[in-house]
Amino acid sequence: MHTLMVIAGGFVLLAAFLVVGKLANKSVLASRLFVLAWLLATLANLYAGVAIAGYTVAQELPIQLVVFAVPAITALVLGQRS
Repeated sequence: MHTLMVIAGGFVLLAAFLVVGKLANKSVLASRLFVLAWLLATLANLYAGVAIAGYTVAQELPIQLVVFAVPAITALVLGQRS
């Protein structure tokens, strides 16, 4: 459930980036900046899973890959279309 909530949060953040990008006429830049921000957020989530929740990196890494990839791929596709 946590994974789905984090991915949903990524889509909310993506929407904010794309709205600002659309207003500034910089959709491609906004989508690329989102990917960078989302990477940092995913790394922070990975750290929390390992340091606080007690999971190993091997357990967390595949999940974090999905958490990062789903919104990031969506951002790049939507950024190219706008």
